Amino acid sequence: MTDKTIYFVAGLPRSGSTLLTNLLAQNPRIHATPTSGIIGMLVAVRNGWDQNEAFRAMDRGQSEATKARVLRAMLQAYFDDVEAPVCIDKNRFWCEFLEMAAALVGGRDRVKVLVTVRDLRDVIASFERLYRNTSALGQLPQEQALELKFKTALGRVGIFIDDGQPVGRAYNAIRDAVTRGWLDCMHFVEYDALTGDPQSTLNGVYDFLGEEAWQHDFNNVQQVTIEDDFVYGFKDLHTIRPVVKPQAARWPDTFDDAVFQTPVWKNIESLATFWRAYQKRADASNSQSATRLDLTPGSEAAKKPFSH
Repeated sequence: MTDKTIYFVAGLPRSGSTLLTNLLAQNPRIHATPTSGIIGMLVAVRNGWDQNEAFRAMDRGQSEATKARVLRAMLQAYFDDVEAPVCIDKNRFWCEFLEMAAALVGGRDRVKVLVTVRDLRDVIASFERLYRNTSALGQLPQEQALELKFKTALGRVGIFIDDGQPVGRAYNAIRDAVTRGWLDCMHFVEYDALTGDPQSTLNGVYDFLGEEAWQHDFNNVQQVTIEDDFVYGFKDLHTIRPVVKPQAARWPDTFDDAVFQTPVWKNIESLATFWRAYQKRADASNSQSATRLDLTPGSEAAKKPFSH
């Protein structure tokens, strides 16, 4: 079978990646995955290869070349039963492994990552609302592990943005990918743009990918990427609406001053739309109108991880 063209979806949680992949899957040329586990398997083989005694005893150059072939074959084999020529693999942590991605898809110029993003305040509010919906009859993994801190809204906010938790890790993955020089391989897809002006937003996606645009149906979005959200502990974590329409900000009526007046929240506010400065930098580079821009509106905030 002919090798597939493979692109990636990464980004923040609760930022429209499931909606994006299901919209793209309307295009018969495109196959899109739910949250994919292939990246974990690829990293496990990469990390375990040199722990194998026989591979350690091989000529080093031969071992490295063989490892690369095996990893490339794994990624292609993952999509071997797919008829569509273009495959989009979704995992929010691809930004952590773009160097490996380049080795697997045939070089840096073939690495194209759709990075879904959303106002961080609404990302946090979305998790809080998921918690409230889930907690009636279930316990989240974070609550089980950090029961006392999880007792308050402020405590939950702090947990969600921790480096080891979904929002903090994804934010740091995006930020570090830019630091490592991958900005030109990243295309930010804003949640508000995707829900407010979906066709124009998807036209921008197609332009970035170098694929022919497709006219999508935004009034009848069938969910073809299915995930059992019980595995993740949250109810309806990956459920999408069948009609695409703008969504009002929810953070103002999700929290109150017990959260808003804290340093934790002030830090989140300062980073709420951090990717826009990166996008300005990319746009300036593309137009050759500037060579260097500050990475945050008026500060160096996007260069640092969350602090709380």
